[in-house]
Amino acid sequence: MARRMTMILAALATLAFVAAAQQRVPIGTLEGTVLDGKGKPVPDASVTIQTSDGLHPHATHTDSSGHFQFTRWETGQYDLRAYANGSFSEWDKRIMIRRNKTTKITLRMPRDSDEKVVVSK
Repeated sequence: MARRMTMILAALATLAFVAAAQQRVPIGTLEGTVLDGKGKPVPDASVTIQTSDGLHPHATHTDSSGHFQFTRWETGQYDLRAYANGSFSEWDKRIMIRRNKTTKITLRMPRDSDEKVVVSK
């Protein structure tokens, strides 16, 4: 019985340690909107975030209103850009995600991406 109690207490101590370690990692949220060259929201655009050293890329897509969100990210500087309709936005560099804060940003697609290209045979 004493051995079983010791094992249970050790397991609980391990869980408490893991939970405390997870709370120590400072996290924040980055959200924003992707707009086309005319200022209209771009639905289903791919938005890529990566650390400012170019590592750890991650992508999400905008909703029907051009909105995107990266939640529970470690604090630090990140680079961000969008892709839609065959074009990329410029990199928005060194966006700071702050502890327990929401950073808001607007990414703008180049004006040329609004034009449709027609190829005739």
